[in-house]
Amino acid sequence: MQAADILMYRANRVPVGEDQVPHIEMTREIARRFNHLFGREKGFEEKAEAAIKKLGSKKAKHYNELRKQFQQEGNALALDEARELLGEVQNLSMGDRERLFGYLEGGGKVILLEPDALLAPVSKMIGLDGQKMSKSYANTIDIRDDDKTVTEKIRKMPTDPARVRRTDPGEPDKCPVWQLHQVYSDADRKKWVVEGCTTAGIGCLDCKQPVIDAINAELKPIRERAAPFEDDPTLIKNILADGCEKAREAAEETMRDVRAAMGLDYK
Repeated sequence: MQAADILMYRANRVPVGEDQVPHIEMTREIARRFNHLFGREKGFEEKAEAAIKKLGSKKAKHYNELRKQFQQEGNALALDEARELLGEVQNLSMGDRERLFGYLEGGGKVILLEPDALLAPVSKMIGLDGQKMSKSYANTIDIRDDDKTVTEKIRKMPTDPARVRRTDPGEPDKCPVWQLHQVYSDADRKKWVVEGCTTAGIGCLDCKQPVIDAINAELKPIRERAAPFEDDPTLIKNILADGCEKAREAAEETMRDVRAAMGLDYK
């Protein structure tokens, strides 16, 4: 197992892109099978029941109700709520917490946490040409583009091909700029775009301006934070070194749990 995979097991929610979901599903299945094979410690059920009592009568009752709803009815929301409940409890040992996570699904102690994809409301960001935004397509808005560059890029974006003239009505769903409004505009702004576009009440440049303003406002603090690193690249090297050290410690902790569960001892 690679260190990156181990760290992914440790993460309960992993922010990923749409194209990474299959990898998350595969990693989740690996974690489930490992927990099933190696998490069934001797006296698991008895230890799990003892751990439930440590939750306190009210939370223990709620945990059992949620566990029943998931195992008997397949209620995924009940499973999420039970996991959240365990995450809030402070008086459980790591071992008891892992047992109760596994007991929820009827398996063994959770040694490798199952990753869960954390997706944005919009599944993919549209590029300047209407395709998925990607460097390979040369259709990106770069993080450190200045205001002028962002403005020029958005202004050149294609729109609904039916709007040949300013007076022609359009359909937002056929316009790539509308996809950016899904990310950067609130409900009132979206309503304004739909009404203005379908009635030809606004032009395409009018529609693009709020997106330009929103993107520049989002990028401004990023540009400001990037400035010190441009002046002193060694700061980046130090951050990477610190991150590697933290990742190594987390991976070692997980591997200790893995070896203990498998009965391996390299000492």
